[in-house]
Amino acid sequence: MSEISALFRNRIGLSEDEPISFESLGMVLEKTATSLPFENGCIIGKNTSGITKDYLREKMLVKKEGGLCYELNSLFYFFLIENGFQAVLTRGVVYKPADQQFLTIGRTHVTILLTHQGQTYVIDTGFGGNLPLQPVPLTGEIISSRNGQFRVKQMPSEYGDYVLEMKLAYKDTDWRIGYAFDSKKPVMDVSEFDEIQEIIANHAESPFNKTPLLTRFTNTGTITLTDTSFTQWVDGKMSKEQIDSERFKELRRQYFGISE
Repeated sequence: MSEISALFRNRIGLSEDEPISFESLGMVLEKTATSLPFENGCIIGKNTSGITKDYLREKMLVKKEGGLCYELNSLFYFFLIENGFQAVLTRGVVYKPADQQFLTIGRTHVTILLTHQGQTYVIDTGFGGNLPLQPVPLTGEIISSRNGQFRVKQMPSEYGDYVLEMKLAYKDTDWRIGYAFDSKKPVMDVSEFDEIQEIIANHAESPFNKTPLLTRFTNTGTITLTDTSFTQWVDGKMSKEQIDSERFKELRRQYFGISE
């Protein structure tokens, strides 16, 4: 077994000798969502490095940090490939519901397209609290998980040829777009994501270069930490605590295992 797969399994609490089938991917995605946080610590701390397989392994499997979409989904892509799946990475553009438009900073979202028995599915471990937690086929079929309902619709535009739509549990009453992506433009090398990291780190309109953000799933919902608040969703009920910098460090260590 390769080093990434063994370390990844250890990180999410999966036996090294347990075979993974397409049917068990939902279980693996659940374990990943509760173990690897979506977080921007390296961006805020101005401590970025070039995106490589070794960097991703060291950051998230050795140092046991989290990451943003281009890190989390790249790592999961390598895990899938090493476990015999057919998959590619592709770039997308996130939709901003408040402005009713796509972000203008470019194709800064990264997702995975997995092919199984002739059908292609979206796999995403890097979309914060919006994760489908199941493979979502490119057929428009509605897929349900504890996080809500998800579907992929064909929608040709300047941003791609498909959109992922969602109706989050306890939060959404109507379908909304998560992001657009292009199924015909696979990424050939993760070093391409250096460009995304540069935009995320330095662009004035980047949503991730201003304040710390950490979020992950729990067995009963999600937790989200910023430098001013700690939000917990437990069985559909939300609680929010206003915090200071010392409490932030304490909660980051307690809930996300990150000290610095």
